[in-house]
Amino acid sequence: MQIHIVLVAPARPENIGAAARAMKTMGFSSLRIVDSQAYLEPAARWVAHGSADILDNAQHFDTLEAALADVDFTVATTARSRARFHYYCSPSELTNILHEKQSWTSSCALVFGREESGLSNEELALADILTGVPMVADYPSLNLGQAVMVFCYQLSSLVQNNVEPEALAEENQLVALRQRVHRLLGTLDVADDQKLTDWLDQRLGLLAKRDTSMLHTLLHDIEKMLKK
Repeated sequence: MQIHIVLVAPARPENIGAAARAMKTMGFSSLRIVDSQAYLEPAARWVAHGSADILDNAQHFDTLEAALADVDFTVATTARSRARFHYYCSPSELTNILHEKQSWTSSCALVFGREESGLSNEELALADILTGVPMVADYPSLNLGQAVMVFCYQLSSLVQNNVEPEALAEENQLVALRQRVHRLLGTLDVADDQKLTDWLDQRLGLLAKRDTSMLHTLLHDIEKMLKK
């Protein structure tokens, strides 16, 4: 599984350099930058210290949606209240989830938000699941570079013991399942039921391969019956 580290609109080049250094230390190589040119500034290289290749190969995107266009599974980091958004897991829980998906999912994005404001609600909604670092109450959120290091350390076993995914279908199973569920909601004229839609979106990201396949089979049978 290829894991992309995605930084959304980082303002400080030093933070990007620290993130690159953390990635290099833990074996990660793919950095994606959204809506920021700060990674091109000299200060990013000064802090990166031996990780310039991460910055040299970084990909830039205008929007987070564009940065995730070729990604099979998306994890967004946030310090916010869980609110109505997707399942929220700890870094250790995330490791277990990705270990299971490693054999049948080819790519994953780990998304970090802006230093001051994090990710918007619209950006959080693009994720399959949310995660965050448990901290002492009332203590400020982690620095961007620190947050990247925490997750790169936690997920380093996935990189060090990378498993080649099994042959994937033409369309990623999880992405296809999400699209299929939303089509069915539309067919049943319940797509406007926000509570139901949110609940389904929150749970789909947790499905294991066998569960995903079984649900595809069930939806196929439902679709066939609806056409009669």
